Amino acid sequence: QVQLVESGGGLVQAGGSLRLSCAPSGRSFSSKAMGWFRQVPGKEREFVASISWNGGSTYYADSVKGRFTISRDNAKNTVYLQMSSLKPEDTAVYYCAAGRTPYYSGSYYDRDYAYWGQGTQVTVSS
Repeated sequence: QVQLVESGGGLVQAGGSLRLSCAPSGRSFSSKAMGWFRQVPGKEREFVASISWNGGSTYYADSVKGRFTISRDNAKNTVYLQMSSLKPEDTAVYYCAAGRTPYYSGSYYDRDYAYWGQGTQVTVSS
């Protein structure tokens, strides 16, 4: 069974940094675009960032642009989300997702992702 496992979440003060990691088990996703989404209780899941299968293209939500960086290491089968200058409004459960279509550039839309992790909590205190 394919699983995506996120790690690196936690509690940080505003202005601080965290790095999230996502490592799939059961198969390689080196040919798939990867994305990060987040969700706050009572709200819809929202797009954070995505990266193409080869790392050549990245997309960011306006709310995180300039503060977050998505990257991947296909040799390690791992995707990262470096989060800096964190704000209390970044508090959410962060989910890693793997795209449906091979060799795709990435997507803002969760319908374009076939596999999801269980999520990791990020809490930013003011």
